[in-house]
Amino acid sequence: MPPRSPAPAAAPPRAATPVAFVKAVLLAYARYGQDPGPALQAAQIAPALLADPQACITAAQMETLCNTAMRALDDEALGWFSRKLPWGSYGLLCRASLGAPNLGVAIKRWCRHHRLLTDDLELALRVEGDEAVLALTERRDFGPLREFCLVTSLRYLHGYACWAIDSRIPLRAVVFPFPEPAHGQVYPLIFPGPTVFGAPQAGFRFDARYLGLALRRDEPALQTMLERALPLTVLQYRHDRLLQQSVRALLRTRSGELRNAEALAMALGLSTRSLHRQLQLEGVSLQALRDEVRREVAVDLLRRTDWPVKQVAHTVGFLNEKSFSRAFKAWTGLAPSEMR
Repeated sequence: MPPRSPAPAAAPPRAATPVAFVKAVLLAYARYGQDPGPALQAAQIAPALLADPQACITAAQMETLCNTAMRALDDEALGWFSRKLPWGSYGLLCRASLGAPNLGVAIKRWCRHHRLLTDDLELALRVEGDEAVLALTERRDFGPLREFCLVTSLRYLHGYACWAIDSRIPLRAVVFPFPEPAHGQVYPLIFPGPTVFGAPQAGFRFDARYLGLALRRDEPALQTMLERALPLTVLQYRHDRLLQQSVRALLRTRSGELRNAEALAMALGLSTRSLHRQLQLEGVSLQALRDEVRREVAVDLLRRTDWPVKQVAHTVGFLNEKSFSRAFKAWTGLAPSEMR
């Protein structure tokens, strides 16, 4: 019997965090007059890497670097603000928001308590139609730390919000008030949504329905999270508690143009594979959701209009009346004419 081939080695973690963010951390060390050598060594970042503007490090390396720096400098803001935010400051923001009845109240508490830590950067939440808008207002010149400050501030809040409701929160837009940097290609890995540069101020937009979701975390879960909170700023959630609702809404309003999984996934800002995987985790298939929406629309049209069955069939995506009638009877136990 021939010997078994060895199992393939696991792929190494992808290096996608730009070295520009590493340099921003080093500026904090320079501000406080401390040596960054131990932090670079702990994160296994070779000094030669800093000379390459296109170089990247892994998320784990960035986590180690920031964790070491925040503790050594006793500043969780890493030099952004006019005063230090001592170790544990962002933990206080998390704890102050945890008892909120829903995400909307939790984010408003986060914004309000952030002003107690510093007034250099103001966070505000508002609702515009069906969108929630989180906006950052700069009250000082952050200089070379500006990009890292704004990116990290948005990731802190977005990461906490996703963790608090245990759901991915897709972003409809992420905006920044500076030109696209040389490493702009990494932004899609940082934020789950399209990024726009050159906007009046930094912020992001998302579906306002997430604001009404209840928090799913308690104090023990918070304590566990705070022991390793930094991954929330560099890793994106996959599970989306509103995914089924979003799929249904798109199928109801844009079924004519979103006729396959690829088009639907693109409209949701997901890969086709991720769409199928997330729905599977929620115990439902895309075909089941599509049939559910077709059934609802067909029943409504049969009851509300006098359209011929053939026209109803075409409207809900069937090529002919016969296949529609067969499917409709399987869904409801009645023929379309009997339902009418």
